[in-house]
Parts: sequence; C-alpha cells; structure tokens
Amino acid sequence: MKTLAAGAVAGTYRSWGPLYGKGLLYGKIPLSADEYDMAAVLGGEPDVMFDRGIEALGGMSRYVKKGQTVIVKPNIGWDVIPEKAANTNPHLVKRIIEHCYAAGAKKVYVFDHTCDKWEKCYKNSEIERAVKEANGVMAPGNAESYYQKVEVKEGKSLKETKVHELILQSDVFINVPVLKSHDSSKLTISMKNLMGIVWDRQWWHRNNLNQCIADFPTWRKPDLNIVDAYRVMMAHGPKGVSVDDVKNMKSLLISDDIVAVDTAAAKLFGKDPGEIRYIRYAAELGLGESDLTKLNINRIKVA
Repeated sequence: MKTLAAGAVAGTYRSWGPLYGKGLLYGKIPLSADEYDMAAVLGGEPDVMFDRGIEALGGMSRYVKKGQTVIVKPNIGWDVIPEKAANTNPHLVKRIIEHCYAAGAKKVYVFDHTCDKWEKCYKNSEIERAVKEANGVMAPGNAESYYQKVEVKEGKSLKETKVHELILQSDVFINVPVLKSHDSSKLTISMKNLMGIVWDRQWWHRNNLNQCIADFPTWRKPDLNIVDAYRVMMAHGPKGVSVDDVKNMKSLLISDDIVAVDTAAAKLFGKDPGEIRYIRYAAELGLGESDLTKLNINRIKVA
C-alpha cells in the first residue's frame, strides 16, 4: 500500500481554467491548511490525488477523530463497470477509508440506495471489493426498514423524508459523488448524490426535484464532500450508454462547503453553475458559497 503521508504538497496550480478564487488572486500563497476552503487536484491516479488534496486541507484528522464512526457515501447506483463512470471510482473510495482509519476511526461504513439491483451494483462497480480491502463495512440500503423519518424543517418543498439509519448513527458523514451528466437535474454532484441516502426519492422527482435536492442539506450537510472527476460521463447520464461518453479529466475536488464544491464541479464540467437550479436554490438557502472568487482554493497539480 502506498504511504498515507503525502509529504510536501505541490504549490498552487495556476492553470485550472474556470476555478478562480482568492487562493489565486489575493493574499499570501500558500496559505496554511486551515485557511483553504477547497482543494482542487489535477493529474495522477485517484488515490494519489486524494492523498495530496486531503493533506492540503490539513489531513483527514481535521474531519475524523479517534474513536468516531464514519459513513462514506459514494455513488454506487448502477450495475456497470468503473470505466463507464456511472459510479464513484473504487480506488478513491478505498483510499478515503484508509485515511479515515489512519485518523483513528473506530468503524467505516459504506452504502448506497441503488437504482439497479444492489448486490450487482456493489460487486460490478468494484466498490464492494475496495471497501473490504480497506477493512470497511459494506452495508445494504435496499429495504425500507433501514430508513427512519426525519423532518426537514427549513425545506421549501421537502418537509420530511426517510433517511438511512447509518446517517443518523454515525459521527462523521463523508459524501463522495462522481461528477456526471443527468437527464433530470443536468448534473449529478454532491447534493444530488444525497438522494442515495433516502428511501422515497421518487417523491422528490414528482415534487420539484431541484428544490428538494437543495432543501435536504438544510437537515444535515455532509462533513466533507469529495467530488470524483477522474472519469466524467459527459452525456447520457445518470447510467450512461457507452465509454465513448466518458472523458478522462483526472481531477478531484474536496471541500466541506457543499455549494462551493458543486459550483466548482459544474464549472469543471463546462456548465454555468447558475443553470444548475439546485445549486442556485441551495445558495439562496444559505447552505454555502457559490461565488468562487470569495474562496481560498488550493490548486494542486500531481506531477
């Protein structure tokens, strides 16, 4: 196994195109780790990119403390191979779990409420194997008995929903979406990935989907969002049709600000974040910062 000690982080990377922020335009460079709002990593393999990105933000111990229980929520919704980019990269998931244990986590759980048959999604995404290799626990999400009702008091359209019990029982919630196109919401990123922790997501589709996506994080925001943009499905999402729709971007975004990281991911994809309605609605609800020029973004290029 490669070492978890990333060592010295590469200097601020100045060729990220649309991802402008204070880390590039203002103030001292580099900043201390706790002054950065986001890490944007380019190049390298998923595990190495995560090593560099999380180190730039102060390490996983900034988010996970000794003895805590962690839930890691990738996108595992589809019964397809990793190369089709419908699910989160398994190598990234494995590395995140390893970092959680290195930070002192007591137990790390992984699950998704899948769209295709859950056993096949877990296996053929290769995430189940990755989780077991990292000593994580692969949990099911296929039965309503796993879900408990919660009130979404600040929601405009979504007032209540049933949430997987692991979200309620865990100390730390790490959200790991894959960036990809989506036929209903235009893009799947961090907020959209949260539909995989609820039971009746079809209600969301019938009742102002984008507002429901924005409403839900008013109940609980993830402690950390890690956007997998290593392979990106550019069309025909969310399941995809062919590897011909996949672009190798070899990128990764990490932030505890769910609005900021989705804004950055939309720009990385080539979309105007203002056209992604749930991002705009979430910003209006005060769930995070959508103006990247107000953020300190540590841009890192892996040699």
